[in-house]
Amino acid sequence: MSNQLIQWFLLIAPWLTLVFMKGSEVKRYIASGLLSIVLTTIVHDVGTTFGFWVVRETTYPFYEMMPYFYGTMPVITLWVLKFTFGRFWQYMALNTISDLGFAFIILDYFYPITGVYGLVNITPLPTAGIALLLAVIIYPFQMWQDDIFVLTERAQIYSTSLQQPALKPLDKDEDNKK
Repeated sequence: MSNQLIQWFLLIAPWLTLVFMKGSEVKRYIASGLLSIVLTTIVHDVGTTFGFWVVRETTYPFYEMMPYFYGTMPVITLWVLKFTFGRFWQYMALNTISDLGFAFIILDYFYPITGVYGLVNITPLPTAGIALLLAVIIYPFQMWQDDIFVLTERAQIYSTSLQQPALKPLDKDEDNKK
């Protein structure tokens, strides 16, 4: 299997799994998934600048970036939050397992064999630590997002009688004047 095919698969296939998640759940967690894209992009750029890793082969629109960061990473964030949000220690345990697996199996074993990516001045353990730090940032962000959704839902409950000005019926006095 070619490296390009693997890279495109890691970009597109995870997004297709979201058809198995309810639309309301995707809406609830998508902001955290997008935050994970931003954070991993920043970490990757800093790591590339400091020479921690090197990207040897990428797909067309991604220069020096792994399509994994835009496909697999945010979707895994959505699924992990779906199953563990509200239970911080389960969230951290699942993230620890997945980050260690990613660092030791994917980054340190699979990608170097295919020649796509290589760790240069960093070992897999600190890489997993960086990923765990990102998970610790994403969880409170999702808590903040949930507070926004709760306030929005409350506002919708209390504002059911509110109408747009053009749709409001005229008062009886105004109706009689016309």
